[in-house]
Amino acid sequence: MHIHEGSLYWPTTVAKRFKVLPVEKSDCYDAIIVGGGMSGTLTAYTLAKEGLKVAVIDKRPFGTGSTAANTGLLQFSNDIMLHELAQQIGEANAIRFYKLCYQAIDQLEEISITLQDHADFIRRPSIYYASTQEDVSRLQKEYEALSSNGFPCEFWTAKEIKNHMPFQKPSAIVTHNDAEINPYKFVIGLLEKMQEAGVHLLEGIEVLDTTQDEETGNITVQTSKEELCAKKVIYTTGYEPLPFGKRQGAEINRSYAIVTKPMQSLNNWYKHALIWETKRPYLYLRTTVDNRIIAGGLDENSPEAPSTENIVHERADKLVEELQKLFPDELIEAEYMYGATFGESIDNLPFIGEHPNQPNHFYLLGYGGNGTVYSTLGSNILIDLIQGHENEDAHLVTLNRPNGVI
Repeated sequence: MHIHEGSLYWPTTVAKRFKVLPVEKSDCYDAIIVGGGMSGTLTAYTLAKEGLKVAVIDKRPFGTGSTAANTGLLQFSNDIMLHELAQQIGEANAIRFYKLCYQAIDQLEEISITLQDHADFIRRPSIYYASTQEDVSRLQKEYEALSSNGFPCEFWTAKEIKNHMPFQKPSAIVTHNDAEINPYKFVIGLLEKMQEAGVHLLEGIEVLDTTQDEETGNITVQTSKEELCAKKVIYTTGYEPLPFGKRQGAEINRSYAIVTKPMQSLNNWYKHALIWETKRPYLYLRTTVDNRIIAGGLDENSPEAPSTENIVHERADKLVEELQKLFPDELIEAEYMYGATFGESIDNLPFIGEHPNQPNHFYLLGYGGNGTVYSTLGSNILIDLIQGHENEDAHLVTLNRPNGVI
């Protein structure tokens, strides 16, 4: 599947290409993870910490799929507001899910500290502004839901936005303790650590099929190169077609992003906050350590990345226009631009758990704008499930739910 088209920024921030070392294959792995991007890497890291024998397979070079197009915003707020999620799954469940997201950012920071340059992990506030006057009441309800449940946030009026930013909007929620990250540095750095620790990394190998032994329960993974054995198989394949079942509860679309040339100042950007809006699809933006702006949006109902660079350039021009409206005194020039496949679940929650009809086959599909956070909390759920332990949060994201993937 063609998942991105255009020029990518993140790979240019790493000096040398990650080198996969040859390994002597295990007779049977505790777990084989299919997909070596953000979800697969975090899952492998969590399992390896528990002493499990793990292999990660990717048909592409590691980190070159969706990870290279990930814009690296880490937020505990989600595409669905807390008070609206409470109406969907119940207040207690919604609050718990938001708290899992909040804790996941702490966990990502703990991992990042162990990597070179900390993978450019930096704590930032987020500004979530009302796109229109009609959205102000929704933001007020959301602020009340967040603040009453202990999430660090404040409510800005139009006057307060004007005091902190160069643009005017009707109102905004400012959440604290969010973060930005270089997702490519993070994945490559983590893969290097895991390879040194004995995790087997196998790239350029595509999984074709699996068969399960009825007596032992072991799974034979048939690949484009060889057969491998595993007690469990975990699919962290992102937006690729699913090996089992149908994607009934998710939509695969495409989105666009630009990375500007380094800016001169941006001093009038409040704490270099992450910025997004209530409109759907929404515009979102952040800064980088070398003072660029990353902006994304303009989602389209097509599962494939754009077929030509002309389409990418047209959408990039629109993103530049939107940025220029927000920062009228800045010279906005796009240096990198791309279109990429992007997935969203219908109920705005990720899919994490065991396939209901295929024992020992597990999934971590972090669909939505918070995919890295979902991958982190998902890896914590999966480590319990594959070891046969109960996890009190697994029901929130199970595959076998209304609007599930099966």
